[in-house]
Amino acid sequence: MRALNPKFIDSRLQIANQMNITEADIERIAQLAHLEITDSDCKTFAPQISEIVTYVEQLNAIDTSSVEPALGGLTPEGERTESSRPDEVQPSLGQKLALDQAPDPASGHFRVPKVLA
Repeated sequence: MRALNPKFIDSRLQIANQMNITEADIERIAQLAHLEITDSDCKTFAPQISEIVTYVEQLNAIDTSSVEPALGGLTPEGERTESSRPDEVQPSLGQKLALDQAPDPASGHFRVPKVLA
């Protein structure tokens, strides 16, 4: 584990401690998510989410400048997997084959149920 710079941690935690999620923020998030939420829920969730954000902000205190970005995942044994591949043009299925198993093809397209009003 890498040593953390205390000055950096203190400055990041001060910023994180200033991150207050308000009841208005909770109402806006609920509206965007199409959730019905009561005033009581807003009062409950605002401080809880503020605490979560403050906790997660602590991750910014970790020096990751020398850590190579991870691509792919790990095998069950914990070994890295190589997930990158050359970006080469590959032949496509073609319209007829792609629509062959479609439940409701229409005029050479996939027909799907309407999801937006």
